[in-house]
Amino acid sequence: MIIRALLCLLLFTTVTVAQQTQPIRKSIETSTRSIRKDVPLTNSIRRAFDAGTRDFTGKPGPNYWQLETDFYINARLDPATQTITGSEKIVIHNNSKDNLRTLALRLDHNIFRADVPRGSSTPAETTDGMIVTRIKIAGKEVDLKAAPAGRNEAPKLAVINLNRTVATLILDAPINAGTTAELEIDWHTKLPGGTNGRGHRMTQRFDSKLFQPTQWFPRLAKYDDLRGWEVSPYLGPAEFFNNFGKFDVHLTVPGGWIVTATGVLQNPNEVLTETTRQRLATILTSNNEITLVGENETRTAAGEKLTWHFVADKVNDFAWATAENFIWKATRATIPGKGPVPIYMVYLPERAKYFEKAGEITRHALEYYSNLWAPYPFPQLTLQDGPSAGMEYPMVINSNQGAADHEAAHQWWPMMVGTNETRYGWMDEGFNQYMNILSDADADGKPYSLDGLGQSYGRMSGDENEAPLMWSANDAGTGYGYQTYLKTPLMLSMLGGIVGDEAVINAMKEYTKTWSYKHPSPWDYIFFMNNQLGQDLEWFWYYWLWTTESVNGSIKEVKTTKGKTTVVVHQAGEMPSPVVLRVEFEAEGPAIKKLDNAKMIDATTAIITWPVSVWFDGKRTFDAVLNFGERKIKKITFDPYGRFPDKDTKDNVWPRE
Repeated sequence: MIIRALLCLLLFTTVTVAQQTQPIRKSIETSTRSIRKDVPLTNSIRRAFDAGTRDFTGKPGPNYWQLETDFYINARLDPATQTITGSEKIVIHNNSKDNLRTLALRLDHNIFRADVPRGSSTPAETTDGMIVTRIKIAGKEVDLKAAPAGRNEAPKLAVINLNRTVATLILDAPINAGTTAELEIDWHTKLPGGTNGRGHRMTQRFDSKLFQPTQWFPRLAKYDDLRGWEVSPYLGPAEFFNNFGKFDVHLTVPGGWIVTATGVLQNPNEVLTETTRQRLATILTSNNEITLVGENETRTAAGEKLTWHFVADKVNDFAWATAENFIWKATRATIPGKGPVPIYMVYLPERAKYFEKAGEITRHALEYYSNLWAPYPFPQLTLQDGPSAGMEYPMVINSNQGAADHEAAHQWWPMMVGTNETRYGWMDEGFNQYMNILSDADADGKPYSLDGLGQSYGRMSGDENEAPLMWSANDAGTGYGYQTYLKTPLMLSMLGGIVGDEAVINAMKEYTKTWSYKHPSPWDYIFFMNNQLGQDLEWFWYYWLWTTESVNGSIKEVKTTKGKTTVVVHQAGEMPSPVVLRVEFEAEGPAIKKLDNAKMIDATTAIITWPVSVWFDGKRTFDAVLNFGERKIKKITFDPYGRFPDKDTKDNVWPRE
């Protein structure tokens, strides 16, 4: 019995191993596919729905709230040491429903330290980062070296990770919901300079003659209804998510150094010459470009040191620039429904060629985007010269004419519509790339065209370096640029191919109005667009945002019998699309019959469409029946406007070319 059992076991094992070693044969393409028709709801958005702060309308829910922070900053620049020393007070308006037991601080300049995590960016030089020397909360001094309380100990004031880009202040008493608290911080930071910087914001000065500070002060991290504190580290490439509030900032620099910044200058009589003040008064009278301070003129009021005072309301950040020999020029933009606002430009004399068309380009951008989405909301805009030539902040763009249109567009997102760039860069940079296409066409006096863009994604789909759009931009790796900037216009091209480009633009105009000075999530955008467009497009959003799939459509066969032509359309990809065919007829022949789902675009060409739902049964082929009558068809094209992702478009045409 034992021998027989062992033989049976050996025989079974041999057969099983033999079966396992046979290759599993699988086609590259499955015979059917399962179309997902909804979008994933993560824990964060479910919590917001449960709390009533957001809902399926895509609008802020009845219980929506947001934290606000007001900053009062005094800072001085020492060009000799390239260091800013500052003290600030942050008034925290806890409009949330939560009692805050910790505060998260963003100390972005710690990315310049040698011992912090970092993405693909490289600082121009290694520094000691942002050195915090004092913290006071609600009138209580914080011992910066104190260890946090143990598990069974009463809470005590402490701060951890001051040497990282995100620090945590542990409170001994909470900031209760609906109350305010004052946080005071003293600090200093050296601005990195030199030729070794790689990436935006990694170089912040030219020698000791021009300084372009960004993320230069301790900030309170964003706290919202989705996740609480946004504590993703600052790694370099991915950008920001900040609270809205007021900034009241005093900046002390050497006399003769011009300062430009977020906000409106409050003390021109103290820091500007009378000549400059007189010229400032004429900016809004015409589109002419006016020199406020020329190369060989007295630059500022007299004084060894001057303090420039700026105030900005309802903004989410503050940036500035200063130099000992800035040329300062100005022009205007006329904002629909608002009137003229000044556009300022400051640059080094030897870099004047980069600003020759900057005013003109920026004027067009502000006026065009004001018509496209919403009127430009701020009282001025300044272009600042410096080592970072493509970066945006409220009322400030660190840019010359090369990126002026793109950076000006950021005044709408994230400066007006406060998207989370750290996680969802496509809602910021991606929307920006889309609107740049429209603006560029308008500047050239041409109608915009989004044809071909959606189709082109088929050439990228499936690349292992591409992170899905809903993957955190902060962790997108080598695919960050494509994920954050380039894919969204392709997505919106396909959307326009389904509902019409003007319908997309009008829906986004309403989205801008609804979420101005608030913080929408991707789900808010999805559900808002669905409602504005009057369609359940969750299938569309799922495939574009959560996957890297494509359509890969083709015409497999065309058969004509008794005046009816059947076009066999095939989709090899996992993403479905409507079936859109362009049918071209011979010039002569019997009359062309009208069809309910067809539109004649000229005497011999029809566009005929079937909805995406024809694929929801899981089949990969669809028989598109054309009953136009006896007129002979000479050519049929699937996706004639190039809106649906496709690797090989040669098989989209019948007869084959």
